[in-house]
Amino acid sequence: MEASDKPRKKNQPPQKPRLINVKWVATIIPVSFVLSVVMSYISNEALGSSGTFLSFVVLFFFIALGILFDMIGIAAASATEKEFHSMAAHRVRGAKEAVWMTRNAEKVSSICNDVVGDICGIVSGATGALIVANITAGMDGVGVVLVSLLITGMISALTIGGKAAGKGVAMAFSSRVLSICGRILSVLPVKLDSKK
Repeated sequence: MEASDKPRKKNQPPQKPRLINVKWVATIIPVSFVLSVVMSYISNEALGSSGTFLSFVVLFFFIALGILFDMIGIAAASATEKEFHSMAAHRVRGAKEAVWMTRNAEKVSSICNDVVGDICGIVSGATGALIVANITAGMDGVGVVLVSLLITGMISALTIGGKAAGKGVAMAFSSRVLSICGRILSVLPVKLDSKK
């Protein structure tokens, strides 16, 4: 029976890779929740007793943060790890971390583009609503609608335009972007799985 079983195992079709990485999804959901809570708390604390000017500073910070992380996610997806092998062999700081980012491009892109990017978008929208409320205090209905449309349009234009420009830069200078990220990761107390 053992001899007859062996050919069957050889003739079996190769198993398809799972479309959904359940372990990764189970990890990213609580990470997203924690990041969202932390970023919303920082935003609320910064805007709690601030004026309109500081509210705009917080708004631009979160828009820029979303663009920056979108660039990192694109760079990880477009770079190749062979670019960093010689750097890693010469023990260049951050090279091992950059290799890890290219090997785990799907996870890095998910965190940077989806998690941080989407949270920044949500926080930017909430900050924009607060700015509208501050500016339109005492205005009539038409003024409120106009200011609301202008602020919403500005947030959308800056976010979309910034990400469009950032994508081109990230793809053209993917190695440089990941080198900088690798150096930052190398000094942070973050342990990366070297096997993947």
